[in-house]
Amino acid sequence: MTVMATPRPTGHPGYSETLPREPESAAVARRLVRTALAAWGLEDHIDDAMVVITELVSNAVDHGRLASIRVVVSRPTETWVRLGVTDRSKAIPLMRIDSNGDQVRGRGLVLVDSLTERWGTDLYQWGKQVWGELKCEPAQ
Repeated sequence: MTVMATPRPTGHPGYSETLPREPESAAVARRLVRTALAAWGLEDHIDDAMVVITELVSNAVDHGRLASIRVVVSRPTETWVRLGVTDRSKAIPLMRIDSNGDQVRGRGLVLVDSLTERWGTDLYQWGKQVWGELKCEPAQ
């Protein structure tokens, strides 16, 4: 028996997955983003969304406290996609605007800021979610 799900325009309940807090989880997060945006007919936004989720996962891997993180891809309205990564650290990420010398790392939030309409951090009693939102119109 095959069960078919009918996609809703805003994608509720969304897509989420708990992943190990390790660099390899970025690839799984990218697949989750690609799946969600394809299901919602937002293929034109996949490349930017995959860069954003990669940077958010990278920050959680570097600064989280426990062994796992949670990746969430949601569509709160028809024109917005929210990409979030939750970890158990309460440390608020800061966007580096200095050149950081010859360091290759440390500028991920600059990318997030440039590719999203808005981004931020939701603090919880036990940790935080760092998120970025893309304004997305379905392909015509």
